[in-house]
Amino acid sequence: MANEKKAAVGFIFITLLIDTMGFGLIIPVLPKLIAELKNISVNQASAYGGLLLSTYAVTQFLFAPVIGNLSDRYGRRPVILSSLLGFGIDYIILALAPTFGWLFIGRVIAGITGASFTTGAAYIADVSTPETRAKNFGMIGAAFGIGFIIGPALGGLLAGWGIRAPFYAAAALCLLNALYGFFVLPESLSESNRRAFNWKKANPFGSLQFLRKTPAIAGLALCYFLIFLAAQAVQGNWSFFTMYRFNWTPGLVGISLAVVGVLIGGVQVGLTRVLNPKIGDEKSIYLGLILYTIGLVLFAFASSTWMMFVFLIPYCMGGVAGPSLQSTLAGHVAPNQQGELQGALTSLMSLTTIIGPLLMNNLFTFFTSPKAPFQFPGVSFLLGAIFMLLSIVIVWAVLNREKKLAAGRIQ
Repeated sequence: MANEKKAAVGFIFITLLIDTMGFGLIIPVLPKLIAELKNISVNQASAYGGLLLSTYAVTQFLFAPVIGNLSDRYGRRPVILSSLLGFGIDYIILALAPTFGWLFIGRVIAGITGASFTTGAAYIADVSTPETRAKNFGMIGAAFGIGFIIGPALGGLLAGWGIRAPFYAAAALCLLNALYGFFVLPESLSESNRRAFNWKKANPFGSLQFLRKTPAIAGLALCYFLIFLAAQAVQGNWSFFTMYRFNWTPGLVGISLAVVGVLIGGVQVGLTRVLNPKIGDEKSIYLGLILYTIGLVLFAFASSTWMMFVFLIPYCMGGVAGPSLQSTLAGHVAPNQQGELQGALTSLMSLTTIIGPLLMNNLFTFFTSPKAPFQFPGVSFLLGAIFMLLSIVIVWAVLNREKKLAAGRIQ
């Protein structure tokens, strides 16, 4: 039984790694594919890329709670295998797409079935003991980090065989893993632990109400929202911007994103663990937000390729803010509400992936078009920097008010 559980956890790790790799594989080539299908330039394709990203985010936001509830009703195994199958079908559609509309259909399918991380986490919770739970959950973060390093680099390399080659590779990975899982993955949720499907628990908006609990939580949650919204200037528009501004190839885009993965991993594993105990959560938040702001401003005005790579350093170092902000938020709720808080923050982050690409990519497209009052390809990065500065002001206002309350200055 122990060996079976160990093998199952290994399969879940591979599944999450392949999911992340599959997404990373297509990022470097998506701008060229959209431009080819729409017969437009890369900067114009950015608006359509934002639409695809938002479409995927909307469907995942709406259906992830539904899929999670279905896994509680029918078990983890069928949901995980269906997710892999759905992603495989999505990548095949993207690879064969004769028009942009087919890309749209593929992303909808992937968004509906793409609950592998949620269900994978539930599977790990099912098969873990109290002693192994933390270690096993740590594999989720490891899978995401490794996948995002390997995926874009491999996608850029495969692009040498054609811009559709990475989609075929991603489809093959998902479908082969689904086939393997069909024969080796046992069900982790026993019949006795299953429950009836409940539509109320599948409401994606319900968890957001928790963030209105107190003014402090609401203020810090708004800061959290602005940080992730600002990050969409990079996450949603990086490949379009660099291809347009510096004429990067898919290969170079892939290398740059692999560098991002390495830097973020280094910050989370190394810098945060060393810095936070020394300066505390509050100073870590301020430092991180300042570094984020500096990085985004530098991106906005960069004039050559080497600058983009160098400026990734302060931007990625800004990652020290996230864990400290989450820690501060966690300190404002009771122990029995921590799960509810994390669920609400996940929903809030999902909203930024819906709004962000539409805002940032369309802004980039407009300010690189003849209709713009002036040409400014880096405008999305500058807007992201403004959002980061607003976050600094909000955090300062919330924490300063709490200090005054604690000192008895406000009744």
